[in-house]
Amino acid sequence: MDEVFAICDAVTVLRDGRHIRTFETMQGLNVDEIIRQMVGRDLKNVFNYSPRSLGAPILAVDRLMGPGLTAPVSLQVAAGEIVGLFGLVGAGRSELLKLVYGAVPRTGGSVSLDGRDATPASPRDAINLGLVFCPEDRKRDGIVSVRSVEENINLSARRHHAAGGFVLNSAWERANAEKHVASLAIKTASLDTAIGFLSGGNQQKAILARWLSEKVRVILLDEPTRGIDVGAKSELYAIIQRLAASGVGVLFVSSELPEVLGLADRVLVMRGGALSGEYARDEATEERVLKAALPATA
Repeated sequence: MDEVFAICDAVTVLRDGRHIRTFETMQGLNVDEIIRQMVGRDLKNVFNYSPRSLGAPILAVDRLMGPGLTAPVSLQVAAGEIVGLFGLVGAGRSELLKLVYGAVPRTGGSVSLDGRDATPASPRDAINLGLVFCPEDRKRDGIVSVRSVEENINLSARRHHAAGGFVLNSAWERANAEKHVASLAIKTASLDTAIGFLSGGNQQKAILARWLSEKVRVILLDEPTRGIDVGAKSELYAIIQRLAASGVGVLFVSSELPEVLGLADRVLVMRGGALSGEYARDEATEERVLKAALPATA
């Protein structure tokens, strides 16, 4: 949006494949008005942030090392806390999440949940521990695009309800999918629609619905709003806030600094494969975070 105001002489807004409005001049135009035209309603608080009480540390990463990291990383996430992880491309953010999740073998360090060593050796271990992950590339790593919305939502938790571990419980599968489609406002023609036909925002909601079908303690989100329109972003922010309010710990990566500053209770910064800064919400400014993220020579 900053680029629009920096370089454009006029703005045309499209929504749902239709021309909504063209502003022939930028004079008197502001971000709120463009967003209102984009989503069809006012968004007074895009990030839906509201302060909440935090619990004891639920996730503790101690001197974790592995591919993509150049120094041991230690961090904590409290119950009900949203921690934002910012850095430039190649800073090691995604690699860190994959190491915590057990998707990539670590070379050192440990992961604890609720004060107990729970270092996952694989994503299966992590899921069973209540540590779940929404990947950066949702189309490649997050969904099975040719399968239905219902199947994608139930992909993980169905193991708890299948008779003998392999006979699907059709009634539970339909009811569970219906519940989450309604609660997360997933827009789909039907539960049987292939998830690949959904918008990026609705695909991301379906991935979140998959993990809400599990007993989640900590959720790792890698670029959760990449490629999603501002209206869907606001809805996803509200879901993340609800998760935190329920006591779930949230650790998310984003390349959008306003998103990190607007959503997080605490901001961690990575540079060159190592942590380079940590700021409480009221201390995190664009200048401080960018200074920690940029190479020292910059």
